[in-house]
Amino acid sequence: MKYQFTKIAVKVGSNVLTRRDGTLDVTRMSALVDQIAELYKAGIEVILVSSGAVASGRSEIKPSKKLDSVDQRQLFSAVGQAKLINRYYELFRDHGIAVGQVLTMKENFSTRRHYLNQRNCMMVMLENGVIPIVNENDTVSVTELMFTDNDELSGMIASMMDVQALIILSNIDGIYDGSPSAPGTKVIREVEPGKDLSDYIQAEKSGFGRGGMLTKTTIARKVADEGIHVIIANGKKDNILLDLMEHPETTVCTRFIPTQGDVSSVKKWIAHSGGFAKGELHLNEKAVSVLKGDKAVSVLPVGVVRIEGDFEKDDIVKLMNHEGDLIGIGRVAFDSEEAGRMIGKHGQKALVHYDYLYLE
Repeated sequence: MKYQFTKIAVKVGSNVLTRRDGTLDVTRMSALVDQIAELYKAGIEVILVSSGAVASGRSEIKPSKKLDSVDQRQLFSAVGQAKLINRYYELFRDHGIAVGQVLTMKENFSTRRHYLNQRNCMMVMLENGVIPIVNENDTVSVTELMFTDNDELSGMIASMMDVQALIILSNIDGIYDGSPSAPGTKVIREVEPGKDLSDYIQAEKSGFGRGGMLTKTTIARKVADEGIHVIIANGKKDNILLDLMEHPETTVCTRFIPTQGDVSSVKKWIAHSGGFAKGELHLNEKAVSVLKGDKAVSVLPVGVVRIEGDFEKDDIVKLMNHEGDLIGIGRVAFDSEEAGRMIGKHGQKALVHYDYLYLE
């Protein structure tokens, strides 16, 4: 069996691209580029989300004085990103393939206009046979608004670009049913929608990356819920990308089975926009029960007990249940002042229309 994907996103983590001493593993980079080039020539569009800029810069420059973590990240990424993209350029050029650099920030996903502008840029690249190489712009990202790591970024890119599969390459084979170093533990080969993985996930981070398996599984589940195949595999293994495509049933990895059904592009954007919420709508028990039912419904003022935050029309807001837990995200149809006058009343227009509502 072969997967018939025609558009994929591949995320390569820092732990795949760097050696133990923090230097760039050019041999591994070259091997991954060879595989991506083969997929490209087979007619598969590939978007590459690549870490490695900070690690690359760390091995290139020695600071003249002790720097704090933010200054270090900015310095190393500024030097390292140039080195990283140049290396990719040369490696892909050997295959006759053009690449383009896309440096982005979390704020670029915060409004629908910025989101679509970014999407259009990458669509034009793909239409012209150019492979986008995406990374966070660490030189100017503000700490509070940074992506958790490139796993989160890759999830947003996969969703935005309507790929059929997101492949997250790490330095382990997937999600294990215990500690990866313990004897007898096995890789969980498939994760069905709704499967609880909390007993298997360790929260610690590893090596040079900012994130860990907890981040990977959270992102993987969200992206799979949008109908996209998600695969977590070992990027250190030879020919891993080709094996995943050509021998999916025998290649060791963890696959998140996608939820069936189409999700609109607006809902995909909203699903990843919780970090940009300007306020909160707190709902009563009945409203929460109706929202979580089988029928698609909007958020009406009569079910809202209070509003928090100062927001404008079309801003993103969080939907909270009566216990203060997050149950969804939506684009609000009124500003906070007008919405405040409407809450609790019957016969009012929806505060959040179903078309602009994503339930967690």
